[in-house]
Amino acid sequence: MDFLPIFLDVRGQPCLVVGSGQVASRKCALLRRAGAQVTMSTEFREEALDRYALVIAATSNQEVNRAVADAAKARHIPVNVVDQPALCSFILPSIIERAPLIVAVSSGGASPVLARLLRARLESLIPAAYGRLAALAGEFRERVKARFKPQERRRFWERALQGPIAELVFSGRDAEARAALQATLGDRRLAGPGLSLTGGEVSLIGAGPGDPDLLTFRALRLMQQADVVVYDRLVSQPVLDLVRLEAERIYAGKERAKHALPQEDINHLLVRLAREGKRVVRLKGGDPFIFGRGGEEIESLAAEGIPFQVVPGITAAAGCASYAGIPLTHRDYAQSVVFVTGHMQDGSMDLNWRALAQPRQTIVVYMGLVGIDVLCRELTAHGLPAATPAALIQQGTTPQQRVLAGTLESLPALVHASGVKAPTLIIIGEVVKLREQLKWFEPA
Repeated sequence: MDFLPIFLDVRGQPCLVVGSGQVASRKCALLRRAGAQVTMSTEFREEALDRYALVIAATSNQEVNRAVADAAKARHIPVNVVDQPALCSFILPSIIERAPLIVAVSSGGASPVLARLLRARLESLIPAAYGRLAALAGEFRERVKARFKPQERRRFWERALQGPIAELVFSGRDAEARAALQATLGDRRLAGPGLSLTGGEVSLIGAGPGDPDLLTFRALRLMQQADVVVYDRLVSQPVLDLVRLEAERIYAGKERAKHALPQEDINHLLVRLAREGKRVVRLKGGDPFIFGRGGEEIESLAAEGIPFQVVPGITAAAGCASYAGIPLTHRDYAQSVVFVTGHMQDGSMDLNWRALAQPRQTIVVYMGLVGIDVLCRELTAHGLPAATPAALIQQGTTPQQRVLAGTLESLPALVHASGVKAPTLIIIGEVVKLREQLKWFEPA
């Protein structure tokens, strides 16, 4: 280990930055964030060092930098010389700040760029709310210390900081988290080897349209913590592969006239699994609140008093349109966008055709493959020109993406001749004509 990693308390301490320009200004700003009293000087006088607790040299003059380093070391004052680790008694790492939690990453001066790249990766893995979680733990630290023996204390914090209480903080429900932690601490059953934080919960997660890179940070974290995952047909395999390996997987997909589990059974299943004390992830393609029946599922959870949270996903309309190069709105072509489901019941589509057949409007149709003939015919009959651009996107955002572009008149024939299968999304409107200019994702 080339450097001893430490954190210095410089609150209220006089600190000196020798230099000028952007680099010196950034060092001053960093010290001020840590509460230091900062002096920035463009000239160096050795005798002035005696009153400072820490010194940073950030000049372009190598002789001045070396003089600052020598003078500081002679006085046993911590000194950093920017980009010259050989002259430093300490170095400034790349920082991930989740106050009061701070993570520092350093290459010992060997490769600052590599340290910054690693910091960027860590930024994506550490939720912004970790700081609030650390602050909450700090509030209860002494009470937990007084209540439990050291080994029990460790188990208490491990479970509290990874379970339902932590998730309440991450979802912005700090007051509920504080109350839950207080209630847990007062539970007399929490003692000895049987220490546990009981009670399951359900996370309703939007898995997006297929590309696993489109998952949110929160979705990925919860998937990695799950005891059991209940997933739909539209959840892609690459997304499912990111679930914790040890988690039980339950398929609850639905196809036209073929349901692995009826919706009511899914609702009951989520309640039962949570009551067994499991961390349940309900994984749904796209966004659970856009034609995903997520509202029905959390209604059942709320009625049964089961804790839950909802993690939005990128809906198929946004994901597929973006990857197909079709903006849903555009100043020159569309001032509104409407989402509808084309799921047919009793051989008909029950849609408000007059409301849909409006100029300068983009129509996005979910589950419209089977009824594409009816869809295009009715829109034309209710006022949209037969030449209105229209496109069908199959397995959007994935390496299997396929886009068929035509018009209301030609699209049905293109689809029937192509052998396209679900999942698909249909986009209708003048914005479709922009695809030839804006398409960027064309998998082989």
